[in-house]
Amino acid sequence: MEQKVAVSRKEHFNAAHRLFCADWSDAENKRVFGACSNPNYHGHNYELVVQVIGYPDPQTGFVINTKDLSILVEKEVIARFDHKNLNLDTDAFKNLNPTAENIARVIYDFLRPNISASLELKIRLYETERNFVDYPA
Repeated sequence: MEQKVAVSRKEHFNAAHRLFCADWSDAENKRVFGACSNPNYHGHNYELVVQVIGYPDPQTGFVINTKDLSILVEKEVIARFDHKNLNLDTDAFKNLNPTAENIARVIYDFLRPNISASLELKIRLYETERNFVDYPA
């Protein structure tokens, strides 16, 4: 039986954000989110790994063409988020706290409709060198 193969594409984007709940006081936001709740925002150099898992096509040998995957990630993620304030400049986070967990989920939701349903999709988002999230887990 043929085995599945995981193909990964790594991308990078820079973005600012503020973690806060609008219906909380500044003190409560600072208690929960610390420096990440700075009213003047703060930024990250995000590393994004998009992984597509499936069986290689018998003719091409590809699970997915990495060039096509690169173009898709550029269009659906990088163009929307790179050098943006996620809270102010993106529709996705107008009413959603831009935590790493939520950013990864939003990225998944942007990409999933554009990738064959026969393929699995996983997102790994590094907010810092030591902090990252996987979606789905």
